[in-house]
Amino acid sequence: MKRREFLKKAGLGAAAVAATTVNAPAVLAQKKYRWKMVTTWPANLPVLQTGCERLAQRIKEMSDGRLEIQVFAGGELVPPLESFQAVSDGTVEAGSGASYYWAGKEPATQWFAAVPFGMNAQGMGAWFHGGNGLKLWEECYAPYNLIPRPGGSTGVQMGGWFNKKINSIEDYKGLKMRIPGLGGKVVAKAGGTVVLLPGGEIFTSLERGVIDATEWVGPLHDLRMGFYQAAKYYYYPGWHEPGTYLEYFFNKKAYESLPKDLQHIVNGACMENEQWALTQFDAQNGAAMQTLLQKHKVQVIQFPDEVLNALRKMAEEVVEEEAAKTPMAKKVNADFKKFAKVVGTWGSASEKAYYDILQPKYSFKG
Repeated sequence: MKRREFLKKAGLGAAAVAATTVNAPAVLAQKKYRWKMVTTWPANLPVLQTGCERLAQRIKEMSDGRLEIQVFAGGELVPPLESFQAVSDGTVEAGSGASYYWAGKEPATQWFAAVPFGMNAQGMGAWFHGGNGLKLWEECYAPYNLIPRPGGSTGVQMGGWFNKKINSIEDYKGLKMRIPGLGGKVVAKAGGTVVLLPGGEIFTSLERGVIDATEWVGPLHDLRMGFYQAAKYYYYPGWHEPGTYLEYFFNKKAYESLPKDLQHIVNGACMENEQWALTQFDAQNGAAMQTLLQKHKVQVIQFPDEVLNALRKMAEEVVEEEAAKTPMAKKVNADFKKFAKVVGTWGSASEKAYYDILQPKYSFKG
């Protein structure tokens, strides 16, 4: 009798343990994570800020609600240019911006956003996903407890808005211009005064004469920002940002606390948004340019060859000067240059050759 009771109890106990073991993964899988993301972008700014909101929505959908991210525009939770530090400290779990904003922490960060006269969007994407670019980016951000992910490219940008014509390189002397990254250091070498401002402060500074010129992104965003009301001349091409990459960055501890499947979802959603962002710029910039030209009668001017040649020479000097500042910058620059040469050689026989054929059909006239 006692033996039967013992076996019965033992069987029930084993069944309970088995049930607990079987159900444990399901219980763990239902754990929900609630994150905050801070950005450098103004509220509702197309593609840049709205892209972060799209990313959060896609992650929520793909994870079936297990990971939700509340997105804050620049200044809503922390000042725009303090988002990097807020994520690094663990105050919030995620952020978005452009890596050249963090050059004061590590010069190498600039290469992951844009290099003057460097690679375009295709080349940068190839470097990140087909070369060593993303590995180097992760290595660069590791000391700050951050994990970076490419956030899409703007494509080739415009050269900026000016309140005086740029007829020669001498016209940069004394020019107060909002321009970040390596491009800003080139303008400084040309004799200009560089001012770093978050997006939300640019228009007022330009309108009030605090700055004489600014670059931002391209027609889509420049039209929305209303720069045509505060500056006379719109220059192209964006020599300083030929394929600017945006970024998402995550607190390392928060990211690694996620189950592997959620980490894969975050990575996959970032890559999806990376592709989406460039398509939006390509799809919408043309129409915005026509509005600037036809409705607002903006004077769109190409930089003179003399100016571009001088800027290119200065850019080469600036890149080497910045690369010499830290071992990380030196390492990133060497890899970037090596990859750019390979991509550029192929590009001459593919993209450039094709566009040369099409030029008579699609040539731009401001």
